[in-house]
Amino acid sequence: MTSSSPLLQASQLRLAVLLLAAGEGSRLGNHPKVLLRKESQTLLQRFSSEIQAFSPVEYIVVTGFHAQAIELEIAKINTSIALPIKFARNTTPEKGQPSSVRLGLESLQEKFDVLLVALSDQPEIGASEIQELLEAFLKREGCEEIILPIVAGRRGNPVLFSYKAVLDVLETPGMVCREYMDIHPDKVRTMPTSNQAFVMDVDTPEDIQAHKLSLT
Repeated sequence: MTSSSPLLQASQLRLAVLLLAAGEGSRLGNHPKVLLRKESQTLLQRFSSEIQAFSPVEYIVVTGFHAQAIELEIAKINTSIALPIKFARNTTPEKGQPSSVRLGLESLQEKFDVLLVALSDQPEIGASEIQELLEAFLKREGCEEIILPIVAGRRGNPVLFSYKAVLDVLETPGMVCREYMDIHPDKVRTMPTSNQAFVMDVDTPEDIQAHKLSLT
């Protein structure tokens, strides 16, 4: 009997998705990054379409600043995708990304094998990048529970966390993913890659032009 292909094995993983979209977008004139448009679709719509290929068991978007506008977009997207997006609203987004990460982790309800923690401002992240991460997850050794993409020495995103790692994070009040990774480097499997999508994000008007995005 031959073993199944990495592609098939990766597709059999129960994937949960946590998208962080609570930021203010201050350097973009307080515009929500996840509602930037590329080829007439919002980044949220594009990302949501890409992850459908993996049949996620749960998909949560953390909102905060611009919550109402993003949640309205979520309702619109939910009419056309198989798994409805849930949202968790961070009522204190000014406390920064760690507060959104913690809220997102605490909001997970389904049993999963691996959690994808993604940022809302990476327009080039799609199915091929997620597949690359999942295949790296299957190659874990020893106590490795996390897949961190590295591009030319730079830490990238999204990052994958096993169910066990997520439970470990949640056991400590206030603990978040980045802190956990720093405390437990032995649990992190780095994934060296030349794929620039993992380190591309949108912070400035110049980035909007570079990625051919628009505000409306």
